[in-house]
Amino acid sequence: MEKIKLTIDNRQVEVDKGTTLLEAAAGIGIKIPTLCHLNLHDLNYENNPGACRICVVEVAGRRNLAPACKTECTEGMDIKTHSPRVINARQTVMELILSNHPNECLTCAKSGHCELQSIASELGIRKINYAGEMSTFTEDVSLSIIRNMDKCIMCRRCETACNSIQSVGALSATSRGFGAVVGTAFGTNIADTNCTNCGQCVAVCPTGALTEHSNIPELMSAIADPKKTVVVQTAPAVRVALGADFGFGAQSVTGKMVAALRQIGFDYVFDTDFAADLTIMEEGTELLGRLKEHLSGNSEVKIPLMTSCCPGWVGFMEQNFPELLPHLSSAKSPQQMFGAIAKNYFAQKLGIDRRDLVVVSVMPCVAKKFECNRDEFKVDGDPDVNISITTRELAHLIRYTNIDFAGLEDDDFDRPLGESTGASVIFGATGGVIEAAVRTAYELHTGNELTKIDFDELRGFSGVRSATIDFNGVPIKIGIAHGLANARKLVEEVKAGRADYHAIEVMACPGGCIGGGGQPYHKGDMSVIRERMQSIYEEDRNKPLRKSHENPYIHQLYNEFLGTPCSHLSHELLHTHYFDRKKVICPTEEKQ
Repeated sequence: MEKIKLTIDNRQVEVDKGTTLLEAAAGIGIKIPTLCHLNLHDLNYENNPGACRICVVEVAGRRNLAPACKTECTEGMDIKTHSPRVINARQTVMELILSNHPNECLTCAKSGHCELQSIASELGIRKINYAGEMSTFTEDVSLSIIRNMDKCIMCRRCETACNSIQSVGALSATSRGFGAVVGTAFGTNIADTNCTNCGQCVAVCPTGALTEHSNIPELMSAIADPKKTVVVQTAPAVRVALGADFGFGAQSVTGKMVAALRQIGFDYVFDTDFAADLTIMEEGTELLGRLKEHLSGNSEVKIPLMTSCCPGWVGFMEQNFPELLPHLSSAKSPQQMFGAIAKNYFAQKLGIDRRDLVVVSVMPCVAKKFECNRDEFKVDGDPDVNISITTRELAHLIRYTNIDFAGLEDDDFDRPLGESTGASVIFGATGGVIEAAVRTAYELHTGNELTKIDFDELRGFSGVRSATIDFNGVPIKIGIAHGLANARKLVEEVKAGRADYHAIEVMACPGGCIGGGGQPYHKGDMSVIRERMQSIYEEDRNKPLRKSHENPYIHQLYNEFLGTPCSHLSHELLHTHYFDRKKVICPTEEKQ
């Protein structure tokens, strides 16, 4: 590739042709501030509208300042990134942005993580010299997401996440001038759009314009109520992300997490991984049943079977491809399976009414807030899962309750709903659900013990990938996608009859749950997601049991309560059904 030589702050630099000034400066350790730019090259997307103008630099021989994110390097360029002229311009631009921004930093949900606040501090803004026209928008609240458009700075990151990465299209830029915001595509509340609640817009927003709907007050009230028994379940992806807020990076902090949850005041600390093993027993049995019918020539059976663990993905199917809903596994997600078992099995063991048992989940996902409020997951109005909080909310709760997280001794989950296998841990990474299913389905189908537990062909970071697994002479073709834009490509192939998959796994978020919308902010650094993925697989390798059907407490549950996988009781408690929601979202659009 052709090389370009230039000078940045008196330093000689050589870069590939096509490199922007922002990238060239970053390559030699020079930080140029920016609010709108977001590098998602691992996902083949980049948000660089050049809108904020905070990244302007001085180019010798050029009259006006140049936006570093939009300007490509040319031979012989001489760049000044922090000259007095540049600093003055950045300060002026920042003051103009702040003149139209609410002064609510002390009470803002994004305080401490706000990029606007951080850059204003770096630029030494102590006074706003301009009187802006403060816009006023009605706060938009859904079960998962809160939109405060008074705080929107039109960086359009959320629009890129929603439309390009996720192919949902719920957000779009509206109006001009002081009234310009990224609004909903249908001009209504976000809950009334085709939003999937995936939360990727929340993950990339640099201000408090988009945040998760916090359930911490509700949770603390439940813990303080002496009449309630409060139990908590923790998703597999949480343990490799929570430590980021306490200096542990992507290292698994399972033991410290459990200890912290006990100190917060939960009566029992359980693991969603247990329910993930249970999911494999139910979903794996369903898969084998469909495969048997398909291979015997039954053309009515719905193949490929599609996973149903991810509520963002399920919502995407309900809103975009309702005609393919029969392809989704009827198995509930691990969160909801855990809730059903806790309310109907564990409450019975404790001898208490299900309404006196409060089930809380800690999830990497904001869509789980929506999922646990779906009517089909309630019994006489009582939810199987009462409250769902994100990894970020748990980190906040740990600091709020003054827990020395780094100094905690490792603790272990309670039994019986806390024991899990390595197969359940990998649910947190793209490809992990189907790999866990293969480990169990292979042995149940063939009666032979797996000699190779790690299915590397199912792993990776490619948006859409496929592999064929030999089930003792029967080739099973598997498709995998992460990110809803990639999922759309895969589903369109199925819809058109051009795909010959037997099973498909889809996760709504990039990288799977480890890149969930409720995880600690990574500001587009996808290397963080890769590190979490490595930690997930390391925890799997270190588990004494690595196949879901080997979990002794799963056997105990079936022997004592459920009977067999996909039994009548199992179907009643652990399986669900889906709805065509397209007609609700787009009433004027003819159903496909």
